[in-house]
Amino acid sequence: MSETETTGASYAAAGVDIEAGDRAVELMKEWVRKTQRPEVLGGLGGFAGLFDASALKRYERPLLASATDGVGTKVDIARQMGVYDTIGHDLVAMVMDDIVVCGAEPLFMTDYICVGKVHPERVAAIVKGIAEGCVLAGCALVGGETAEHPGLLGPDDFDVAGAGTGVVEADRLLGADRIRSGDVVIAMASSGLHSNGYSLVRHVLFDRAGMRLEQRVEEFGRTLGEELLEPTRIYSLDCLALTRTTEVHAFSHITGGGLAANLARVIPDGLHAAVDRSTWTPGAVFDLVGTAGRVERLELEKTLNMGVGMMAVVPADSVDVALTTLADRGVDAWIAGEITERGDHTTGATLTGDYAA
Repeated sequence: MSETETTGASYAAAGVDIEAGDRAVELMKEWVRKTQRPEVLGGLGGFAGLFDASALKRYERPLLASATDGVGTKVDIARQMGVYDTIGHDLVAMVMDDIVVCGAEPLFMTDYICVGKVHPERVAAIVKGIAEGCVLAGCALVGGETAEHPGLLGPDDFDVAGAGTGVVEADRLLGADRIRSGDVVIAMASSGLHSNGYSLVRHVLFDRAGMRLEQRVEEFGRTLGEELLEPTRIYSLDCLALTRTTEVHAFSHITGGGLAANLARVIPDGLHAAVDRSTWTPGAVFDLVGTAGRVERLELEKTLNMGVGMMAVVPADSVDVALTTLADRGVDAWIAGEITERGDHTTGATLTGDYAA
């Protein structure tokens, strides 16, 4: 019998390194502290994150909003590039920008990181990105879990997920019931692909076009890998600023399913959102995916955000203030469409025209 067969079994021998996990927690603590809000009680390491709900007493009728998400196969780009401190921005954006759509203020978030082997510095870098994203969203990171799954994941493989909670006053809840014919659709530019459609992107660029992450792409002014790893823009505080400065009827977070399908989710029966493609030019990465894979435009549009990460539906007399507010916050935004009676349209939102050259 081998030496390992004659000695007692252990968790470490099974591939789980408790000491490495403890070190990862120590390394991430400083980043988690940067996200704290005054309502957060206790520190990192408890069995549950604590948030003082008495802070909600100022609301007449507080509604809690919650969401959970991951970042899909974009994690494989981070793994291949050995860059772990940006993927957390994507996670926070996917969760908290869903929550802000109803007008809710992000309050707190928890994360789940699953790895094949705990590399403390790597895990801490992932949490650093999540913490930085939480700061950008205005929420606290109150806890999380790092799970080591040897035998199921390779030593360098990992995945991330998160859940978040926000709050909105009941009479300020945004959504389809506020939208009226004559409202205007405002588009907010994405920072790139964000975190959706990477299975298609990877198939097209790597499997079909044979491109490499380290390959410099002149249209990007940087390498392919740097472009693909560009963090998702976090719109939470920008959207909340809009609700404070002017009237907003609804938001739509443009994620999986594309622009038309996500916008349709907030359009009520009887109304239709017509979005004009000619009001913007999608970034070079969208053209590259379409060209390299000979992907039809409609397929691209139902998979990728095409350069728009968030949309706001506002009354016509709120447009100027909305655009000024977003410009002051450094958000590229423009009038992209309007709300009309549905008429012969069978769907809640459609794209018309051709993209600007």
